[in-house]
Amino acid sequence: MTEAPGFIFYIIAFLLVIGPLVFVHELGHYAAGRWFGIKAEVFSIGFGREIGGITDKRGTRWKFGWLPLGGYVRFAGDMNPASQPSPEWLSLPAAERAQTFQAKPLWQRAIVVAAGPVTNFVVAILILAAFALAFGENRTPTVVAGVAAESAAAQAGLLKGDRITAIDGRGIETFNDLRRYIVMRPAETVELTVERDGAEVEMTAQIGVRVEKDRFGNEYKLGQLGVTPGEPVQVEIGLLGAIPAGLRMTGNVIQGTVDGLGQIITGRRSVEELGGPLRIAQVSGERFVMGPTDFAFLIALISINLGFINLLPVPVLDGGHLLFYAVEAVRRKPVEPQVMEWAFRGGMVAILALMLLVTFNDLGAFGVWRNLAGLIG
Repeated sequence: MTEAPGFIFYIIAFLLVIGPLVFVHELGHYAAGRWFGIKAEVFSIGFGREIGGITDKRGTRWKFGWLPLGGYVRFAGDMNPASQPSPEWLSLPAAERAQTFQAKPLWQRAIVVAAGPVTNFVVAILILAAFALAFGENRTPTVVAGVAAESAAAQAGLLKGDRITAIDGRGIETFNDLRRYIVMRPAETVELTVERDGAEVEMTAQIGVRVEKDRFGNEYKLGQLGVTPGEPVQVEIGLLGAIPAGLRMTGNVIQGTVDGLGQIITGRRSVEELGGPLRIAQVSGERFVMGPTDFAFLIALISINLGFINLLPVPVLDGGHLLFYAVEAVRRKPVEPQVMEWAFRGGMVAILALMLLVTFNDLGAFGVWRNLAGLIG
């Protein structure tokens, strides 16, 4: 077992991951706003009191906040959290008001808001496309080359030569598709669709469980079917095929995130698995030690999740703004300011509650609660 990196190393690795990803996210908002002629007053990496920054010739203050857990762009006219017109906004001179966020058409405001998460997805797609270009893409078919004795596959009745075409109605094409689905569902019951001798066969499998420990001592409970693939099929990806490959891999990560959230919501997976900044810092440090390839892949994963989370329809997040814009488009008038205000208050409470939960989980993963219980006992 490799000794885990030190605390300072965790922090440095965390900043190397989160800092650039927050920057490109906010840069997406900034670039879209500038394209539409909206003045940006502040571009901040981190929250809270400024610890350093500069003001450019356009009057934008580029700064760092002392709490490096996010960032923001404040456009001219952002005088309330919902970015709605206010008496203060109406009192601005016409020339200044024309450069504010509220003065722009609904479709332009929606693009500015969506540009942040979209930029995160673009970053991830480019990283994963580079991996596909460098290493190729594994397209080993789902033909069973071997079945482990007394495994979930053996008990379900899978045989050598069977081709698994779907699980729980979801079509699969490669062994990696099969592996991704199975590892997330330890001890669950799944329905397999199998092609055997030209006929379609349906069967039920109770996924097995295996516990793996990585080089840093972290344990993971994974699902196991008990089948082995045939000869690996690794396909070289050319320049034209790299972006589609990156898109496919990004889609797979998003699908896995949606599946994981669904399992937590339905109680099939413990809410304790939700991690926060401390867990991200831990993983960042470990992946940094493992080398640039693992670290770059982690950056892609976190970039995807940052984009995905920001698109959730929760007030305060980008997705919440987009939801209200969709309502505005349908109603042909903005949502009432008091409704927006209460919605954003509720969204802030929800986000703070989630942050407390994941921090509690992170401290538990680090053994803080166990050690406290030992001291009290």
